[in-house]
Amino acid sequence: MAALSSGVLGALDPTSDRAVFRQIADQVREAIDKGRFKEGAKLPSEAELVEHFGVSRMTVRNALSILQSEGLVSSEHGKGVFVRPRPPVRRLASDRFARRHRDQGKSAFTVEAEAAGSKPEVDSLEVREEKPAPDISARLGSPRKVLARRRRYLLDGRPVEFAVSYLPLDLARGTQIAEPNPGPGGIYARLEELGHRLDHFDEEVRARMPSPAEVKMLRLSSGVPVISLIRTAYDTEGRAVEVCDTVMAADAYVLAYQLPAN
Repeated sequence: MAALSSGVLGALDPTSDRAVFRQIADQVREAIDKGRFKEGAKLPSEAELVEHFGVSRMTVRNALSILQSEGLVSSEHGKGVFVRPRPPVRRLASDRFARRHRDQGKSAFTVEAEAAGSKPEVDSLEVREEKPAPDISARLGSPRKVLARRRRYLLDGRPVEFAVSYLPLDLARGTQIAEPNPGPGGIYARLEELGHRLDHFDEEVRARMPSPAEVKMLRLSSGVPVISLIRTAYDTEGRAVEVCDTVMAADAYVLAYQLPAN
């Protein structure tokens, strides 16, 4: 009860028309936002919250359910409810594909993981030729078949991102791009070695709730959305040389952009 007796959580407002369980959720949320409950900290138990607020156990459970659906807390069976960690990775759109990283033999994910002090891994790797979906085909100039590279990215053993790169077969077939390990600097380094110097990238970003398959793939907690990002890479001749369809756990990333003011 130390956390409660120290004023981390206040009292309910009996004059409010807001439901009691929502008032409790509001107080705990505010305490998390203001750092009174730190990342990874265990919240007071249900019994402690029941005693502190003078409410039923079901009321407390309803309050905690709201916070879990918002992705602020997670429940561990037999252990309690904990504050979820804040996003560990800053995805710097203006820097992540800088040529200097490729020249150093580093992929964008490796650079970001190192900046976050985390260990990057790639698993669930699959490389195959296939017929693209209409949207992907249109972005690549309507090829009949593409080389698809599917992989899952992990930070310190935790899945955070799943991506599929689609490349025209006339560029990728018979090259190191079609190998499980494309080599230092990744597929962009190989494309440039093949004469397709990269000029710019177009990205479309949106947030949504995950599909059941994505929940399983990224081991998402209840209420955690995903960031869906589709990127098209163009060479200096204006040709689209890759489309990457990425799904990221929204609680694992901060998307950072630098935009010119003129």
